[in-house]
Amino acid sequence: MAQGRGSATTRCLALAGGLLAVCLLLGAGDAATHRVDWSFNADSWSRGKSFRAGDILEFNYDPSVHNVVAVDAGGYNGCSSSGRAYGSGSDRITLGPGTSYFICSLNGHCGMGMKMAVNAN
Repeated sequence: MAQGRGSATTRCLALAGGLLAVCLLLGAGDAATHRVDWSFNADSWSRGKSFRAGDILEFNYDPSVHNVVAVDAGGYNGCSSSGRAYGSGSDRITLGPGTSYFICSLNGHCGMGMKMAVNAN
């Protein structure tokens, strides 16, 4: 029984869709999840670790005492919370390329060292 052109086209599209799905799954598998020790020595926790764009930082903390604020370099150095604030106590933040800065803006905690800079390649 002969097959028409539509059958070959359908198989080709199905194969291309399958390959695309595999590529997407493999790319997603490259991202790592890092559980952040969100404490007064957070910067020392991040030192020596390797991060990549797309990795996920998982911040777990008591939201009645702490928060996480994504800031720029000036906010990190000056402990000013002008960035996006997270306060669920279980925050997952995906890293972009370059350096990302995080502080706790509550009760002067940033000034006591509760801040972290992470460089993602």
